[in-house]
Amino acid sequence: MTDEQLLQMANDIRERAYAPYSGFKVGAALLCADGTVFTGVNIESETYTPSICAERTAFFKAISEGYSDFVKIAVTCDKPFCSPCGVCRQVMVEHAPDLEILLGNPQGTFKRMSIKELLPESFSLND
Repeated sequence: MTDEQLLQMANDIRERAYAPYSGFKVGAALLCADGTVFTGVNIESETYTPSICAERTAFFKAISEGYSDFVKIAVTCDKPFCSPCGVCRQVMVEHAPDLEILLGNPQGTFKRMSIKELLPESFSLND
C-alpha cells in the first residue's frame, strides 16, 4: 500500500468522527505488516475525559482483533498537520516501537516521522 493510499483511507474515515464539541475531526489508518488496515476516528464526550483519539481507536480495534505487528499509521485533520497527543504517542511506542507516522491533510500534503522522533524519551517497563 502506498503512503498516499493510506493517507486517503485516513482522510475518508475522518468524516465519521464524532466531534460536536470541538469540531476537530481526525482520521487514522493503521497498516499492519500483513497489509491489513484498521481505521479510527476521534470520538468525543460531553465530559471530555471518556473521549478517544483516532489513533488509539485504530490501535485498539487492531489489538482487539489479535493484530500486533504494526508498520505505519496515517493521521489526517483539517490543519496542515495533526500530531498525535501524548497518550497516543505512548500507546504507539508500546505497541510499535519502530512505527512510521504520516501526518497529513485533505490537500494531500504530509510529512513523515517516526514514533521515536515524536516520543524520544518514552516510558517503558524498564522505568
